[in-house]
Amino acid sequence: MKLVVGLGNPGEKYKKTRHNVGFMVIDELLKYMNSTGELKEKHDSLMVKNSGGGVIFAKPQTFMNSSGVAVSKLMQGFSINSADLWIIHDDLDIPLGKYKIQEGVGPKVHAGVTSIEKVVGKDFVRVRIGVDNRTENVAGEEYVLQKFTSEEFQILGKVIEEVVERINREISI
Repeated sequence: MKLVVGLGNPGEKYKKTRHNVGFMVIDELLKYMNSTGELKEKHDSLMVKNSGGGVIFAKPQTFMNSSGVAVSKLMQGFSINSADLWIIHDDLDIPLGKYKIQEGVGPKVHAGVTSIEKVVGKDFVRVRIGVDNRTENVAGEEYVLQKFTSEEFQILGKVIEEVVERINREISI
């Protein structure tokens, strides 16, 4: 069984922010697979299994910096090892419009990923979605909580589509 977790912050306030790209990808993955299942609250997350039952999709509800708490509960609750864990997150080291899928390699600074690494180690797949499109000097912590512009959303939509197709090829959702 695989666990695919999109990182973000719960609540309307954060819905369209850069930090919630992981949640956005999970939403698109569910549309892609025509999921009729509802996201259910379990293990500090909103989660659903795919129709075959071999993949769990989750959105932690613990806020970004405590994502490791929810991921750890999900992994223990469903007996998933770190090699079967995929984490989808925003990345300021990658420009908007690009992404990378890597194992054991991540951004220099990302509190949500660090929280997960503390509880499960570094042996998991990271889907790093580029969100950096700064035109002025803005601190990363402030920038990731800003909403995307409509132009940026168009670029992001194409990347999310590519990521969804790639994840489907890699793990057969």
